[in-house]
Amino acid sequence: MNNGTPEQVIIVGGGPVGLAAAMRLGHYGIPAVVVEAEQTVSRALKASTFHPPTLEMLDEYGITPDLIKAGLVAPTWQVRMHETGEYAEFDLAVLKDDTPHPYRLQTEQWKLSELLLAHIRSRLPGLQVLMGHRCVTVAQDERSVRVTVESAGGERRELSGRYLIAADGARSTVRAALDLSFEGLTFPETTVLATTRFPFHEHIPTLSYINYCWASTGTFSLLRLPGLWRVSLYPWEGETVEDALEPASIQKKLQHILPRDQAYEVMEVRPYRIHQRVVNNYVNGRIVLAGDAAHINSPSGGMGMNGGIHDAFNLTDKLRRIYAGESDALLGQYERQRRPIAIKHVLQQSGRNRARMQERGAAQRRSTLDELLRKAGDPQLARDYLLETSMILSLREAAAIE
Repeated sequence: MNNGTPEQVIIVGGGPVGLAAAMRLGHYGIPAVVVEAEQTVSRALKASTFHPPTLEMLDEYGITPDLIKAGLVAPTWQVRMHETGEYAEFDLAVLKDDTPHPYRLQTEQWKLSELLLAHIRSRLPGLQVLMGHRCVTVAQDERSVRVTVESAGGERRELSGRYLIAADGARSTVRAALDLSFEGLTFPETTVLATTRFPFHEHIPTLSYINYCWASTGTFSLLRLPGLWRVSLYPWEGETVEDALEPASIQKKLQHILPRDQAYEVMEVRPYRIHQRVVNNYVNGRIVLAGDAAHINSPSGGMGMNGGIHDAFNLTDKLRRIYAGESDALLGQYERQRRPIAIKHVLQQSGRNRARMQERGAAQRRSTLDELLRKAGDPQLARDYLLETSMILSLREAAAIE
């Protein structure tokens, strides 16, 4: 393994954020190496929604057309009253003058990672991606960073570089090594993700590809992906997380969504806790945090992965300018542009989305639905609302921060 050049950027984490950063640096002619603990791209149940500005960013590198082929274009999304069938529907076509992609794209996060990795290997052969190598130690001084990595076979080597991007997720090894505060909270509920091939759209014809649903028993969401539906379920009142993960409990909840004479085929099940946290400092000397290493949030609205990719594009633009001779004080601008945006638009907006779906009172649900119907029915109100929920507004605000 080549230990690289002292000028390289070391990227810890080979998910969509780390690979997007690596791809950008490679196209800028900046040497980089990606260190990823997994042997292959993880296909675990993670993010599945791509927002318009993310598609615009990836379009620059020819990634978006292949991503669209691998996914479903979702022009609308809904908030629904399950028992009555009422719903407020937001049509992203009102954003046609704001983006060339006035829709959400529904496909699994791992498909983007595989496309990015293939792009790097075919078009940027000088860029190293070390799969199956975990980050063990991190150190830095005024001139360089050093990372000890360990291969799956136990071999250890030291990489040195000019900067390090920590894109190694919510359990970031780099963040822990720096002993950084990751302030915020963990919500009490646990979400249970389940996937099934059952064609809900053939039995509930008014469904969008993206549906956030209130029911008498609680709440759930239905997200359509190529060849399957992804269902987010929550433990019912009095039910433990362990009970909610039992096949019988998952079947009961799916049968409540749509009763049928036979059991649902459930392909995958995954529980996850909901957190809202942001690191105090994105920039720590020559080490910079991005994506879930810097901020984690409720998945409602699909903002986490998208916000991380936006981090990667902003940060790599700053590094491009630094390598061209500008001051590394530009890293401070990255933090000023991305951290407040993560708090205001990613954490707070996703938190509002979560709070809306956690409403239990019938009167409050009715009031919220009526307000959403009012917004959806007014083109200007709908556009304003969708500019925020589609993350276009957050990028415009960030760009204005010096």
